[in-house]
Amino acid sequence: MQADRQFRHGAVTDAGETRLRSETGPAARIADLVEPVIEDMGYRLVRVRVSGQNGTTVQIMIERPDGTLEIDDCVAVTRVLSPLMDIEDPIPGGYFLEVSSPGIDRPLVRPADFERWSGHQARIELTELLAGRKRFKGLIEGFEDGEVRLQITIEGRDGPQTVGIPFALIHTAKLVLGEDLLKQARPAPAAAR
Repeated sequence: MQADRQFRHGAVTDAGETRLRSETGPAARIADLVEPVIEDMGYRLVRVRVSGQNGTTVQIMIERPDGTLEIDDCVAVTRVLSPLMDIEDPIPGGYFLEVSSPGIDRPLVRPADFERWSGHQARIELTELLAGRKRFKGLIEGFEDGEVRLQITIEGRDGPQTVGIPFALIHTAKLVLGEDLLKQARPAPAAAR
């Protein structure tokens, strides 16, 4: 049962890493179409979202394997995906294609993301109840034995507790925008001359 859930829920990439897939409908079709192309270019797909913003917008979040991304990367991927999307036509009618980085309060979609962002706050929503709840918020402590380790406050218990959340049960996970993330995003002050 666990393996079946993970197969439906996550996509195994060429690198063997499972990506949480929250996409449904047209976004899922687009993710299936673009993910192998993006990987062949040396990037990783983070998420596809289709919204009715300014007409229809197809947002494709990507990153390099080290988690970085430059504007030139977005331009290169857009140049490859745009004609592919025109030929395959996964969205009826017109749409705007937006290729971007995950941003500062990024989705967490791979086990490696929970390792990389250990020490930061995250919000996690599950596909089913775990210990009577579907939503968790806490400090990421990493990833171990198929579980995200999260330090949370549990009502009626003294101090924070570390819980293991099975990766296969996660529907969505996202960093929480806070001062720690903002400090990381700010450029270092220029050196005095």
